[in-house]
Amino acid sequence: MKTETLEKRSDRALRIIEMLRIEYPDAKCSLDFTTPHELLVAAILAAQCTDVRVNMVTPELFRKYPNVEAFANADYAELEEMVKPAGFFRNKSRAIIESARQIVSDFGGKVPETMDELLSLNGVGRKTANLILGVAYKKPAIIVDTHVKRVSKRLGLTENEDPTKIEFDLDKILPEQEWTHFNHLIIYHGRAICKAPTPLCGSCVALSLCPFGQERLGKHRK
Repeated sequence: MKTETLEKRSDRALRIIEMLRIEYPDAKCSLDFTTPHELLVAAILAAQCTDVRVNMVTPELFRKYPNVEAFANADYAELEEMVKPAGFFRNKSRAIIESARQIVSDFGGKVPETMDELLSLNGVGRKTANLILGVAYKKPAIIVDTHVKRVSKRLGLTENEDPTKIEFDLDKILPEQEWTHFNHLIIYHGRAICKAPTPLCGSCVALSLCPFGQERLGKHRK
């Protein structure tokens, strides 16, 4: 559907959202947290790790380090041992401690609320920054993770591979009030149906609006 206008693509995207909203009425961020900083820590741990595993690690972690100051003063070796089940524990521990120190020294102990300030923190890219803005601070934010990258392209909502370019493509066709929830819906759909590498196109509620699924099933029928 490369030839469709932005207006038509936007209309199709909204129809897809409505279908997914009915299919996944309880869609929400699957990382457990109670504060913006807890979400930041969970997001750092979630890199190349499942949310389920992260949620197994964070309860004990947040008990031992109850606030950003505690993380800023954490012992590297002790933190590494606690986050080891989430993988890449040395890099993640460094990012958690150093970002906490930045938050204390540069932002008075409060996780910042702007994209530029969040991107200044160690270990924070656009995906994590948008997650904090959209989920913790309830600001319109387009969160492009692996599910959004894969499913958005299959749905014909973008032709790009780069997450930042995908974010800007979605920005043009989705109303702001749908930005953050779009991510939750797509994650749920990506896990249940639009899987990598084998999507269950025949079971997809949005098949009628999905160029990838229609082409794929059409080829299978030949």
